[in-house]
Amino acid sequence: MSRSEPRHDFLRDIIDADLRAGRHQRVATRFPPEPNGYLHIGHAKSICLNFGIAADYNGTCNLRYDDTNPTKEDVEYVESIERDVRWLGFAPTAVLFSADYFPRMYDLAEKLIQDGHAYVCDLSDEQIREYRGTLAEPGRPSPWRDRTCAENLELFRRMRAGEFADGARVLRAKIDMASANMKMRDPLLYRIRHAHHHRTGDAWCIYPMYDYAHPLEDAIEGITHSICTLEFENNRELYDWVLEHTRASGDAPSPRQYEFARLALDYTVMSKRKLLQLVQGNYVAGWDDPRMPTIAGMRRRGYSAAAIRAFCDLIGVSKANSTVDLGKLEYCVRDDLNRTAPRALAVLTPLAVDLTNPEVLVGVSLSSVPFYPADVTPADDAHLPADARRELALGATLLIERDDFREDPPEDYQRLAPGRTVRLRYGPCITCDEVVRDDAGEVVRLRCSVHPETMGGKNPTDGRKVHGVIHWVDEATSVAAVVRIYERLFASAKPEEGGIDFLTQLTPRSLEVAPRARLERSLATAPAGSRWQFERLGYFVADAVEHTAAAPVWNRIVALRDARAVTGKAEAKADGRADVAAAPQQNAKAKTRPKNRSPQEYRAEARVRDPELAAAYQRAQELGLSAADADLLSGDRTTAALFAEVAATVAPRAAAKWIINELPRALGERELADVQPSGPHLAELIEMAENKEISATAAKELLLLCLEQSRSPRQLAEERGLRGALDEAALQELVTQVLAAHPDKVEQLRGGKTGLMGFLVGQVVKASGGKASAAAVSQLLSQRLS
Repeated sequence: MSRSEPRHDFLRDIIDADLRAGRHQRVATRFPPEPNGYLHIGHAKSICLNFGIAADYNGTCNLRYDDTNPTKEDVEYVESIERDVRWLGFAPTAVLFSADYFPRMYDLAEKLIQDGHAYVCDLSDEQIREYRGTLAEPGRPSPWRDRTCAENLELFRRMRAGEFADGARVLRAKIDMASANMKMRDPLLYRIRHAHHHRTGDAWCIYPMYDYAHPLEDAIEGITHSICTLEFENNRELYDWVLEHTRASGDAPSPRQYEFARLALDYTVMSKRKLLQLVQGNYVAGWDDPRMPTIAGMRRRGYSAAAIRAFCDLIGVSKANSTVDLGKLEYCVRDDLNRTAPRALAVLTPLAVDLTNPEVLVGVSLSSVPFYPADVTPADDAHLPADARRELALGATLLIERDDFREDPPEDYQRLAPGRTVRLRYGPCITCDEVVRDDAGEVVRLRCSVHPETMGGKNPTDGRKVHGVIHWVDEATSVAAVVRIYERLFASAKPEEGGIDFLTQLTPRSLEVAPRARLERSLATAPAGSRWQFERLGYFVADAVEHTAAAPVWNRIVALRDARAVTGKAEAKADGRADVAAAPQQNAKAKTRPKNRSPQEYRAEARVRDPELAAAYQRAQELGLSAADADLLSGDRTTAALFAEVAATVAPRAAAKWIINELPRALGERELADVQPSGPHLAELIEMAENKEISATAAKELLLLCLEQSRSPRQLAEERGLRGALDEAALQELVTQVLAAHPDKVEQLRGGKTGLMGFLVGQVVKASGGKASAAAVSQLLSQRLS
């Protein structure tokens, strides 16, 4: 086993333990997408995890299509999935399909029937749901559950032969209709689907269910660690049952399933069904629309594979569901582009500037201009070499951004205005002498004079003030182009929250087009897919599909700064003020940050300035924390010192979890440095929570009290009767009482008002006196009401 860069998370800890114990001599993972849509950024996290683990341990990772539902699958999706995986930089050990194993799965199903572990059931889908029961009531056995093995085998073979219509019969496992796990109440193994399969054609008319096929595929392929997202946690018991009763692994150790938190990204939807709605409803221009969270869309947007991999590494792997800030993805994209994208000049909304004294430019030429600034060392895979340069033309007419001129500017305006002087980027200073209007009174041209003595960065000899630097292009030699400016597809950070229709949350103008953009002449030969920074405007990519030298089309990849840092600054931008206003609803911490910096950039810069913070960042990773968590814990000395103090007493990961997640919620708008929480008290509280002395709900209540009173959490817990957690029987009883007391809320919740789940959880927690864990209550209620 060798690792080029050590990484730590709970899954790798499990693998390390398995290898030490000799349970496995090798590591084999798989990435198992269903070919019913294009992959999105959530799948990228799983791809990086599965293929990354295989690489870390010199193991194998298969790309295996779970193509068990021919009614929703398509060859287009199959091809796009492999293309995306390979584009991300991963080479599958093998490319496989569930269909490869259909004969073997069928044989094992017959064996289950012969062993008395499966039966053919004639109930309809609706009847099966009805017979399954609820979390409060056991299910009822199917009237067909006691068919003889011979009868079941005959019927199953007739299903295979195509004698029955879709939905007429299913094959079910015979397990336990009273199981607390609803997944174990005689789950379906096969259903009838008279549908054409993209690989097997019409050879089959019965298809295995995912919960039956998946463990068998893992066993046949010799997978050691089957890594799924948390929604499959309840499926693990069935996964193990299938492997145990089919003995598909033979003498080799059976695969084991492990779950991690899937990626949830704000301002985004991840459901393939909803992404398909966007495509089919023409809300976007296809699966690869640059506004889509699909890998294909991000590739066309101009995101690099390296940036996406860096993002997946930054957010890490955990078992706790959370929503990731979109700014983290944009930060990784900018960080990559800063080291790979050459700089160039472009104007999106041109305003003509005629030079009134162009003769002074005779014999004057701009110096050779570099494509990269002096403080940037281009990455090895950058589009141009580090020493690349170009000559900029400077003719009698220039084009500047229309937003860079105001007739009646405010006092602090830092751009061009009548009588004011600005410097042209890489060029001389000009002064606006005259404004030309059309018949409608609109400004259509400016007449400006050049100060030739200001070439090379010198100041005007007459002592006049220079009001900023603006970008420009030469009208005669510039290249016409269409430029698309993409914004977030959704206006709401959580477009699905509260059960609302996500389509109502679409941003009205998520795509703006600049049809008359002009680019400096060096971009005339820019190939499709090449990424550039248009100075002062953002990072852009020559569209991979539509861009040609004859008809250039460019997409904005990302703004130069965090989108949320500039949200609400449109007026300031139009005014050209130097002191651009801060974004609305800025919290207390944001007020202390330098303008135009993301939180991640701010913390990184703090570590550059402060060696102690840099050392704290390194120590946190040495303690087994991810780079993302280490970053959050080492952005300032107060946080770093608190973590060091707490982690000296309790497990570092537990300390990190509380300081990163729970402490900010308890602080609210207060600053950590102002409150100065007691390290020993916080460590004591974490120890109580981790040892289950108190419930998670009680722990959060005690944290608030500790911040207010600076007293021992154990003493506070004794005073308030918060010690001890409810046993399962007592919790079950409380849930039963609350459900019985609110039948109307239960009925509305079952009818789709999902927000009422929080009400019911709160009622149970309240009835427990704070001893019940909200997470445990939520899980139990979900089971009862499913």
